[in-house]
Amino acid sequence: MSADDAARLIPHGAHIGMSGFTGAGHPKEVPAALARRIAVAREAGDPFTVGLWTGASTAPELDGALAAVDGVDLRMPYQSDPITRAKINAGQMDYVDLHLSHVAQAVWEGFFGPVDVALVEVAGITADGDLIPSSSVGNNKTWLDLADRVILEVNSWQPPELDGMHDIYYGTALPPNRRPVQILQAGDRIGVPHYHCPPEKVVAVVATHEPDRTTTFAPVDETSTRIAEHLIDFLTHEVERGRLPRTLLPIQSGVGNVANAVLANLDAAGFGPLTAYTEVIQDSMLALLRSGTISTASATALSLSDAGLADFLDNLGEYRRRIVLRSQEISNHPEVIRRLGCLAMNGMIEADIYGNVNSTHVMGSAIQNGIGGSGDFARNSYLSMFLSPSTAKRGAISTIVPMVSHVDHTEHDVHVIVTEQGLADLRGLAPRRRAARVIERCAHPDYRDALQDYVDRAARHAPARHTPHLLDEALGWHGRYLRTSDMRA
Repeated sequence: MSADDAARLIPHGAHIGMSGFTGAGHPKEVPAALARRIAVAREAGDPFTVGLWTGASTAPELDGALAAVDGVDLRMPYQSDPITRAKINAGQMDYVDLHLSHVAQAVWEGFFGPVDVALVEVAGITADGDLIPSSSVGNNKTWLDLADRVILEVNSWQPPELDGMHDIYYGTALPPNRRPVQILQAGDRIGVPHYHCPPEKVVAVVATHEPDRTTTFAPVDETSTRIAEHLIDFLTHEVERGRLPRTLLPIQSGVGNVANAVLANLDAAGFGPLTAYTEVIQDSMLALLRSGTISTASATALSLSDAGLADFLDNLGEYRRRIVLRSQEISNHPEVIRRLGCLAMNGMIEADIYGNVNSTHVMGSAIQNGIGGSGDFARNSYLSMFLSPSTAKRGAISTIVPMVSHVDHTEHDVHVIVTEQGLADLRGLAPRRRAARVIERCAHPDYRDALQDYVDRAARHAPARHTPHLLDEALGWHGRYLRTSDMRA
């Protein structure tokens, strides 16, 4: 049926589990049709909102279209859409930010209520009625398993050669019935290539031919190059000390320009052959696969630029042999991450002198995107590394502060902090020694003296000396920025 007819099957108040992860594999037409339906209902004075659950961020024609008509009452677990972000921060949309590995479990446990409708893009339907996944997997298996009704967008733009790239695992369960997830190497396959869905649950099939939303990566600049160089030097040192093999350990890289630049620099570093166990395949990871630096990559989705997408489509036969796309409850599974000993590289908004990291909130209150999978990997990886330029807003904000304004990753889960100024290895250091190293190696010179002054005065006047803080001014830098638009005194 048409997208408009399919949208009429979604009632006010429905909880919708939608496909989509970083602009890949999201439904392309039904969300827009649903937004039009909601706009008409609102003009008539009728309330109409839905719960919007996905794998992660999607695209403007999904997140943005529904947010623009005030059609979402609760969004989870991760978003990056500017309209959605504005609605959340204005208090007009509820938002629950979850670890990506926790979403499927939380929905199975019923904490968010029933999955009324699964709206899932697929690349095709087999003769046996199984569903061929498209360019992301995310939480689709859970939505299809639990939904009362299923709407499928069958997107003929998605290349048929995707068939066989996916590994959909049907062995998960809730306690006390859990079993080990038997992934011993990044490329291990433990599932099946297709989704299972009882045909009687499918209430609509909508044919589409629309491309995924591509990602725009900023050119690799001097700052990101210096961050990458510090990290490569550190990994080289770890290999020389015998703490890492020459093949390193499976790489995890968050989404973003800095992480993309770091991956690009791995090609010339002499490591390999490497593997990746991560959430998304970005342009630079395709380049590493193409060069042979990475032999196998496991993820749940693609996140590619126009050029990266063209390369992926042109060489899909080869990439299908070396890329595995899984459900995000497996790509981000703590048990697997811990077993493989991943090397986690994620971006951050700010870190404090003791090693706590804020990766989600600007000035303590405003959500940026969400925690995504960084917490899954930070807590469980062999090495947890957080990367950022040392300043933002042309130097008006220091990303190294006395105390973070929101804590996503405590000092217990942060091993390494890297800025263009340098790298601080915090392993084995007590809090005051961590502070000294972070200030010396990661803080921008414009802020270094002020940080040291804070530490010195805290050591004299704080009520205790283990983790000295002056609580009256620990968040003073953030307050100063809110008043004057500059953290500098």
